[in-house]
Amino acid sequence: MITTADAVVVGAGVIGAAVALELARGGSTVIVVDKAGGPGQGSTSASSAVIRFNYSTWDGVAISWEAKHCWERWADHLDGGTPPLAQFRRTGFVMLDVPVTDFTSTAALFDRAGIPYELWDPHELRERVRGIDPTRHWPPKPVAADAFWGDGDGQLGALWCPDGGFVDDPQLAAINLADAAHRAGVTLMFHRRVVAVPAAHGRVAGVVLDNGDRIDAPVVVNVAGPWSTALNNLAEVGDDFTVGVRPMRQEVHQVPAPAGFNDGERLGPVVADIDLGTYLRPAGGDSLLVGGTEPECDPLQWIDDPDAANPHPTPPLYEAQTTRAARRFPGLRVPAAPRGVAGVYDVAADWTPIYDRTALSGFYVAMGTSGNQFKNAPVAGRVVASLVSKIEAGHDHDSEPVQFVGEHTGLSIDLGSFSRRRALNSASSGTVLG
Repeated sequence: MITTADAVVVGAGVIGAAVALELARGGSTVIVVDKAGGPGQGSTSASSAVIRFNYSTWDGVAISWEAKHCWERWADHLDGGTPPLAQFRRTGFVMLDVPVTDFTSTAALFDRAGIPYELWDPHELRERVRGIDPTRHWPPKPVAADAFWGDGDGQLGALWCPDGGFVDDPQLAAINLADAAHRAGVTLMFHRRVVAVPAAHGRVAGVVLDNGDRIDAPVVVNVAGPWSTALNNLAEVGDDFTVGVRPMRQEVHQVPAPAGFNDGERLGPVVADIDLGTYLRPAGGDSLLVGGTEPECDPLQWIDDPDAANPHPTPPLYEAQTTRAARRFPGLRVPAAPRGVAGVYDVAADWTPIYDRTALSGFYVAMGTSGNQFKNAPVAGRVVASLVSKIEAGHDHDSEPVQFVGEHTGLSIDLGSFSRRRALNSASSGTVLG
């Protein structure tokens, strides 16, 4: 069977659903294809869904601040929708001070964007975050090393951002976007894999599915998450990328919160602790999610086949991440058996996504999202739709990058920062961090 559309979006995660919604809002007929059984069942469902704004570049800060306003107005962003809807929990975000974070630079970017923040000394950190021990342990060490249990060296301050927090159900957020896309006329096809990406005369011609069906379309957007590089290979694109992308396995664990960290509806903040190599955020009930920040002392779990990754949390990583969290919060209780989720992310070499065209006309990518782009999904959809609209109209994005202006903040974002041909961002903190 042959179907036609203006655009095919491959991937129904939170970003793929957002891209499909915005393309449809722009007047395109859109078909979404995903190998899973529903929206957000891949990397999205393993996200900690942290909302933060501390990126190393202006464009990273600006896009995340614009996205925050979308999450705050989620029902409006969706043009309504049927409950349940995902909710943004504004708990605040605490980034502990370590040598690889430059609070002076971050503060300057926050001032430029108009993002409220405070700089805390160790005393205020202890007063404001219940149960925290601000002892400095830098750099992170393996938990099996004697040095991990040393007395530490000095005390940590922190950067506090009251507008940070998390989205309570990342998969539900993807479902909300997919439902909005469906109301806008998007066709969603699940349990279907793309097996070929035909082209003619230097332009993409659509996709071929594993059941033999073909979708003819002049635009294809690769939002396949950890499968995105494999899809690029089918389309024979990527030779001109200066930024490599690889799948990486990650785990996030759930433990009871320390006494007093949460107080009824007043949840404790998201805490980024690069000093010890972990982060945590409140979760359902009186519990916390604990993840890692990819410290240099721990090997990264690069994988070749995302489908072959172990989907269950493992005792060694559980011990490492929860022990680090308990070092920071001595009252943290750590159950013996691991509980949590494991996922696979598509990690760009500089932990910055690629939102761009490719050398094959009509074939676009939203990839390398590193697990840290969930927060930006509502705006990423608009960014990709803007790129498609302008490039298909003849704009040369490679030589004159498209400028995107946020609807809510009015901030200008240079989309060349997310180019496939950009120079690597050497200032990146090198972490997923939610």
